[in-house]
Amino acid sequence: MRPRRSVLYMPAANQRAMDKARSLDVDAVIFDLEDAVAPSAKEQARAQACAQVRAGGYGHREVLIRVNGLHTPWGRSDFEAALDARPDGIVLPKVEDVATLEHYRDRMNDVGTAIPLWPMIETPAGVSRVDQIAAQDGVAVLVMGTSDLQKELRLPDTPDRQGLLYALSRTVNAARRHGRDVLDGVSAVLDDTEAFTRLCEQGRALGFDGKTLVHPAQVAPANRVFGPTAQAVEHARRVLAAWQAAEREGKGIAVLDGKMVENLHAADAERVVAFAEAIAGRAG
Repeated sequence: MRPRRSVLYMPAANQRAMDKARSLDVDAVIFDLEDAVAPSAKEQARAQACAQVRAGGYGHREVLIRVNGLHTPWGRSDFEAALDARPDGIVLPKVEDVATLEHYRDRMNDVGTAIPLWPMIETPAGVSRVDQIAAQDGVAVLVMGTSDLQKELRLPDTPDRQGLLYALSRTVNAARRHGRDVLDGVSAVLDDTEAFTRLCEQGRALGFDGKTLVHPAQVAPANRVFGPTAQAVEHARRVLAAWQAAEREGKGIAVLDGKMVENLHAADAERVVAFAEAIAGRAG
């Protein structure tokens, strides 16, 4: 199990920011070659991101590179350089169809390298084909690109994100159907912890595994909301104990605190405990 509660974009043109990520309590960092980098700095950012991946020192944190799209002047070179640097994953912007993923997979096959792909769902076309995208070999995580999607759909920027709910839920459903993790999109809220926490809680309620972030101040709320509470872990352990006791007695159900416990509850409890142990073991 790999916790992905907090996944922080860091502009690859900013060496200091990439270095700082080594000390942040974040689950993953994405060195961004796309939106956060001006055209004049693209090649420098590519070289810095790849050098940073090779330098390492990020401990438990997954380290990824977000490349520019294939339709841009930098996309192909970005992907080739990322393959050579071998990050933990490559984030692919604006994936809209299976053919795009096949191109990336074919290139990995050509060079004999297999790196997990994190396609971004950030256009109406991507949403419409998200199930096919999630089904492809090599896909590890689906990433919502809510800023671009909101723009494409001509939606107002409202705290409840009402206009995005269909796309968010459809992407979560596709991820679960094919056994992928799925991350909620970024938020520009930096100076209102309560408002940002509510966005995280909405994402968690929709089924997301974590949230992509744009600032270190967002890490703690994301970790808190998308991680299990101490009470949830304690309850999960009690559920497992009750279920295991029932199994030893040859029973198909158990009762805990006046509520029925079935195998689906036990499976969920196992996931909660494993998640907590993964975080605790990493900290140790």
